[in-house]
Amino acid sequence: MSEPVTHRSTDVRGAARRWIAGDPDPATRDELQRLLDEGDVDVLAERVAGHLGFGTAGMRGVVGAGPLRMNRAVVIRTTRGLADHLLGLHGTAAGPVVVGFDARPDSQRFAIDTIAVLAAAGIPVRYFPTLTATPLVAFAALDLGASAAVVVTASHNPPEYNGYKVYSGNGAQIVPPEDERIAAAIAAVGPANEVPHAGDDLGGIDLAVPVDDEVFERYLAAVDAVRPAVDRDRSLRVVYTPLHGLGWGPVRAALAHAGYEDVTVVPEQAEPDGRFPTVRFPNPEEEAALDLVSALASERAADVLLANDPDVDRLAVGLPDAQGGYALLTGNQVGALLGDFVLANAGPGSRPLVVSSIVSSPMLAAIAAAYGARYETTLTGFKWICNAALDLERDEGLRFVFGYEEALGYTVGTTVRDKDGIGAAVLFADLAAHLEATGRTVGERLDDLYRRHGLWVSHQHGIVRPGLAGRDEIAHVMTRIGEARAPEELAGRTVTGVRDLRTGAAGRARWLPAADLVELALGGGSRALIRPSGTEPKLKIYVDLVREVDPARGPGEAAGVLMAEAADVARALAAFVGLV
Repeated sequence: MSEPVTHRSTDVRGAARRWIAGDPDPATRDELQRLLDEGDVDVLAERVAGHLGFGTAGMRGVVGAGPLRMNRAVVIRTTRGLADHLLGLHGTAAGPVVVGFDARPDSQRFAIDTIAVLAAAGIPVRYFPTLTATPLVAFAALDLGASAAVVVTASHNPPEYNGYKVYSGNGAQIVPPEDERIAAAIAAVGPANEVPHAGDDLGGIDLAVPVDDEVFERYLAAVDAVRPAVDRDRSLRVVYTPLHGLGWGPVRAALAHAGYEDVTVVPEQAEPDGRFPTVRFPNPEEEAALDLVSALASERAADVLLANDPDVDRLAVGLPDAQGGYALLTGNQVGALLGDFVLANAGPGSRPLVVSSIVSSPMLAAIAAAYGARYETTLTGFKWICNAALDLERDEGLRFVFGYEEALGYTVGTTVRDKDGIGAAVLFADLAAHLEATGRTVGERLDDLYRRHGLWVSHQHGIVRPGLAGRDEIAHVMTRIGEARAPEELAGRTVTGVRDLRTGAAGRARWLPAADLVELALGGGSRALIRPSGTEPKLKIYVDLVREVDPARGPGEAAGVLMAEAADVARALAAFVGLV
C-alpha cells in the first residue's frame, strides 16, 4: 500500500528515480523500481536516503539495489573516485593498483568492474585472476610496488554482505585524511552509467595484467624470514577449517612449507563457497561456527585446532581440554602467547616494538616491559596498528616485530601490513611445536604468563540495533557518557578515571585520532570501554580485569570468577547508557 505524498516521500522517491536512471545493472534497476512501485517510503529510504559510507575500512554493506547497498553502480562510482584520487596524487605515473576478490557470489563481478574502471582511467592494474586471500593481496601490493590495492570482500560478515577494502601505497589500509579525500572524490563522480568502463573482457585490456604465481612463493619466503629460529616437533597434528573461505589452499601450502604435514581439513567446509552452507555467521569468534572443526579435532586427537575467517585475515585457535573436547582461546590469549613467543626470540638489533589496538588486552604491555620492548596502543583496526609501526620505525628507529587486535587479528613484522591469518597459523604451529619439543603445552605456557604478568580476562558485550533507526539510537546513547558524565562505580568497582577519545586528539599521536570511544579506568590496571562498531549495527562494550595469581596454585578457578565479574561490569555499563 502506498503512502500519502509528503515532502519526505517526494525526496525519497526522487532519489530512487535518479539512482535508477544512473544504474548500469538491469537487475538492480528492476529491484529498486519494484520497491518504488510498492510505495513503502520507509523501506525505500533504507536504500536511497544517503550513500554507503566510505572510510578507513573502505565500505561494507548488504548486497542490493540503491546507494545504501553494495552493487555494481556503487562499486563503479567508488572505483572512479579512487582513480581520480590516485591521478591527483601521481598523475599519469599512478599505479599499478592490485585487485583481488573473495568467494561471495558478487565478488568477481565487482572486481571486474573495479579493474575495468581503473584501466579506463589510465591506471595499470595487477589483478588476481582467481579467488584470493586478503593477506596475499596486501602482500602483493608491497611486493609489486603498487600505489594502492583493492580487495572485494566482506570478510566474516553473513552471506548477504559484500565489501570493498582499500590499501594505500604504503601497504597498509587507508587512514585519515586519505579516506576523506577518496570519499570526496567519490562524491564528485556522476552517475555510474556515465563512468568510463574498459569492458568485461580483461584479456583485452592492455593495462590489466594478472598477478603471477611467484608472488605466493615470495610471500612464503617472507614469512620464513620472520619465524623464530627454535626447535620444533614437526609431527604436530593440526585440524583446520577455512569456514568455506579461501584458506585451505594457501594455509595447507604454508604449513607444508614450514614442515607441518599432518594437517586435516573439515571436508564440508574445505572448498570456497560464499553462501556458507554450514554456518550462518562465518566468524571464527563465534563458537557455533567452529562446531565441525571441534568435532573433527576430537576425532583426530589433534594437538591444535586452527580456523580462519573466509578471507583468511583472522585466526582462531583451540586446544585440547580435560573433557576430551577443545577449548577456544580468546584473541587476547593468542595475542599474549604469540607476542611473548616473538619477543623471546627477537634476536639482536634495534629495540623491538609491539603494537595492539586500544580494545585489546593491556597484558601485552606487561609482556613487552619484561623484555625491554616498546609497547604502543592504537585506535581499533589494523590500519592504525601498521601505520603506527611504520611511523615509529621511521621516527624512533624501533623494529616492529608483532601486532594484534582482540578480534583474532595478528601480524609478525612487516611481511603483511595488515592482519594475516596465514602467517599467524604458521607462527602458532611453530609455538605449539616448539613447546612440544621441550615437553610443554600451550596451556602450560599461558599459565606461566599469567603467573608472571597477572591473570587477565577480557569480556565483550555487544548490543545490536539494526537499520537507520538503530544507528541513530547507538549514536544517541554515546552522548550519555563521557568525561562530564560517567558512572562512579560499575558492579562494585570504582571508576578512577575517564578518557574520552572524542576530545583532545590534537595532543595525541596520529594513530589515536578523535574517535567515538570512551575508556573508564577501574583501578589496578582494569578498565571498561564503550564504542559503536565500525562495520556492524552494534554497540560494543569491552571489559579487561586483572588480578595477581598465586604462583603455587596458578590461575585455576580464579579465571572463571574474574570472567563473571567482567560480565557484571559490562552489564552495568550497558545499563548506565540506557541499553539493556
